[in-house]
Amino acid sequence: MRTKPFKQRVKTWAIVIIIVGIYVWAFAGLPEIALKESASNAITGILQGFVYPDWDYVYDPGGEDLLRALLETLAIAILGTFISAVLCIPFAFMAARNMSKHRIISSTTKVILSAIRVFPELIMALFFIKAVGLGPFAGILALGFHSIGMLGKLISEAIEDMDFSPTEALIASGANRMQVIWFAIVPQVLPAFLSYTLYRLEISVRSATTLGIVGAGGVGAPLIFALHGHSWDRVGIILIGIIVMVTMIDLISGVIRRRIV
Repeated sequence: MRTKPFKQRVKTWAIVIIIVGIYVWAFAGLPEIALKESASNAITGILQGFVYPDWDYVYDPGGEDLLRALLETLAIAILGTFISAVLCIPFAFMAARNMSKHRIISSTTKVILSAIRVFPELIMALFFIKAVGLGPFAGILALGFHSIGMLGKLISEAIEDMDFSPTEALIASGANRMQVIWFAIVPQVLPAFLSYTLYRLEISVRSATTLGIVGAGGVGAPLIFALHGHSWDRVGIILIGIIVMVTMIDLISGVIRRRIV
């Protein structure tokens, strides 16, 4: 059995010691953690809410109910993803290095996409609430604008990794730029585009459940109201509904993505 050289072992142990030292230093600086007296009551209440949920809140023909809130959340996620899927296309082509003659164009576009990704959905929602007011429309715009950064980056990388043989063949046969894009680039990028869009939809569904906390529509608003009112049975049924909806979207999206890829 071959042993590592002495220098390599010293380097490995030095890295381990440095990492352990960083963790020790970080945890040593933490303040003393003490749970509030109400924490145990809240945890117990939420668990009881899961066991004894408010089933009457699932559907109420005469007022607000869980199904309407979940459908609104799903609509926010779908529309936001659709907006980002359309708007990210020009950004993706400009960010791809092999689609721009000038490197400054791709570099600048990559910086723009990175800047868009910096702001979380909740911050975006607060911006758009100031612009268009409270409601699901602000949530749609927040998710749509934020998702452009992620989809644009992923699709630009797919464009950069594609095979350029069909493109060169069409150019040699006299095809113009639009024909090259439509017949050579789009067929190669389309599966990745659909897969990334479905993956982004999964993320948007999870994000849309929290936008109601700041007034951007969805199931987050009734959840925060139930938490503030200590209505644990309603908290339980809302959390169960969110879990079921997110799980179903993940399963359906996963099946579709596997067939596409």
